[in-house]
Amino acid sequence: MAATLRTQGAVPVIAPLINFAPTNDQATLEQALADLAGGAFDWLTVTSATTVDVLYAYRATIPAKTRIAAVGETTAAALLAVGYRVDLVPDRDNSAAGMAEQLIGLEPDPRDILTLRSEIAKPVLTRMLSEAGHRVRSVVAYRTVGVPVTDRIAEDVRSGRINAILVTSGSVAEQVSAQFPYVPSTTLIAAIGPRTAKDARRSGLSVDVVADTQTVDALIDAVARFPLPHAADEFAP
Repeated sequence: MAATLRTQGAVPVIAPLINFAPTNDQATLEQALADLAGGAFDWLTVTSATTVDVLYAYRATIPAKTRIAAVGETTAAALLAVGYRVDLVPDRDNSAAGMAEQLIGLEPDPRDILTLRSEIAKPVLTRMLSEAGHRVRSVVAYRTVGVPVTDRIAEDVRSGRINAILVTSGSVAEQVSAQFPYVPSTTLIAAIGPRTAKDARRSGLSVDVVADTQTVDALIDAVARFPLPHAADEFAP
């Protein structure tokens, strides 16, 4: 994202707001991965690249009979990069709901499905699949934790020097709201897709721009439609 912004003349300020930590229930995760290796599931759903990191860290074995669904192109690319395959990526809606709808359409008969998720993930996928008659085991693969920004970045946001804040997930939205209690009205807040925009508004953010699709390119294109001023000291030595 930062590289693409630079090619368009922007000056990206990278501020990690979240990080990931191991699950508090290692035993349940390890049992689920053992059952996965043993062929207990017809499908594995993967809703983030962080889940892929967990699979790779555990050297998880996914049998040929178990099909793998990735929530979007980024997650699919992460799976392929570490040697796993991808059998399904939602055609239109890169979200848990979009994945569930497509799986339900593909699988009219009850199937055994393992969903690996963040501790704070909403149970949309599990609920929709269960209501459709599938046997779902939902297991926490990792926790999402907040990361404090530097004093300089906090001041740059407060002063309005930051022209736009790009919100890439509901978890990021929560941290933006918590860590930046005052965001000037001139600062553009852009969400990576409709669902992230909804989460951001629920966190108390005033969202100005919503990308049409949940991709980095769509988010940057949406922000690029707005003329944003340069900070007075941006090019100072």
